[in-house]
Amino acid sequence: MPGKATMQIFRAADGRVLPDENGDVNMELLPMSQSSQEGFARLIEAGLTDGNYTKILFDAPGFALAYVWFKPHFPLPRHSHKQDCLYYIVAGTVKLGTEWLGPGDGVFLPDATPYTFTIGDEGLELLEFRTSDDTNFKAFDHTAAWWDKAEKAVRENRAAWQAAVPPRPVQSA
Repeated sequence: MPGKATMQIFRAADGRVLPDENGDVNMELLPMSQSSQEGFARLIEAGLTDGNYTKILFDAPGFALAYVWFKPHFPLPRHSHKQDCLYYIVAGTVKLGTEWLGPGDGVFLPDATPYTFTIGDEGLELLEFRTSDDTNFKAFDHTAAWWDKAEKAVRENRAAWQAAVPPRPVQSA
């Protein structure tokens, strides 16, 4: 029988920025279709990685907490994860389905629930609580038009993303 959990303090400065120095994103990327592989390759080549910042703040068996900053107009492909996720919006706005959410709002997504966000003009900061300390990323197919629009958004926003000033002290290493 596992031992009882004990109190643990964590500090933002000690968190792991993803991807880490080895390129690890701390999640298993599940196999995806050839069109999704090509679409992601296009977005990465256009500068997708400049549009978000993730820091694992706490990571323990059965529980994890991450700080995520999506910069304005970041195109998040539809995907799911293998565990329950609870998202709490710290700042900015996001459209999920037909609902616009802002600071203090949140969403609970049971495991395997496909989702995507539309990030607002001011970007989005959120806390992501997961019921597991490991995760995966299952991509869902998009149309060619979706990949074209996403690539255009990356190219149009990359310079602003690169110049963006981190909004929270959690950014400091």
